[in-house]
Amino acid sequence: MGAGRLYGAVAVGGFRRYATYRAATAAGVFTNTVFGLIIVYTYLALWDERPHLGGYDQTQAVTYAWLGQALYSTLAIQGGGTEKDLMARIRTGDIAVDLYRPADLQLWWLASDLGRTLFQLLGRGVVPFAFGALVFDMALPHSAATWAAFAVALLLAAVVSFGIRYLAALSVFWLLDGTGVNQAVMVLGIFCSGITLPLNVVPGALGDLVQILPWAAQLQMPADVLMGETSCWSAYGFQAAWAVVLLAAGRVVQSAATRRVVVQGG
Repeated sequence: MGAGRLYGAVAVGGFRRYATYRAATAAGVFTNTVFGLIIVYTYLALWDERPHLGGYDQTQAVTYAWLGQALYSTLAIQGGGTEKDLMARIRTGDIAVDLYRPADLQLWWLASDLGRTLFQLLGRGVVPFAFGALVFDMALPHSAATWAAFAVALLLAAVVSFGIRYLAALSVFWLLDGTGVNQAVMVLGIFCSGITLPLNVVPGALGDLVQILPWAAQLQMPADVLMGETSCWSAYGFQAAWAVVLLAAGRVVQSAATRRVVVQGG
């Protein structure tokens, strides 16, 4: 089997695995829709008081809120993607099986996570976003080219998200437990990704900082591409740069972690 077919099959497997959890998916759709309503009405009140806050008008703020709910699980912004499985395999020692496979460890888990990403987008992200578009005025583009540009930004966001979480998972080679790391991923994801408030709303030096961190590539960049608030090439450059840095860092840490492996569990 060629490398492309191999990793394609892994991605399909990741998609099918998450597709089996139908009740959890339905519950997630309901949860994201409810939270979307709460956040939207909070935004409406905030933008009534501060029109054009962060350079967005009220319609754009509503669009951002629903996009955040659509991408919350898609990009595993709070964690909970394939990195949890990788952490568990490291902790139990099953990672030894992965290391014996005639496949690249990082690419294997990236392919699996991209399969999960696609399912979460279709299964859990589309319905809340469509609901928001039906009930509220949203700043959605009419150009197919803009939607295509958004799709590219979303793919790059998925790679950046994986890069962050892969590094977190590899830390378990030394920590032997992923509980604290998962909590750190959750806190950083909630604050730094802009899932609570757009990053361009954060004031001062803190706002400047969060807009150059890799989490900005997950939600803020795709949202701005969709709403025409930034050049797609500028967004792609930012996202691709962080994707390369994070994947390269993952390679370095993976090499250090597997150079001399003491397998847990035997």
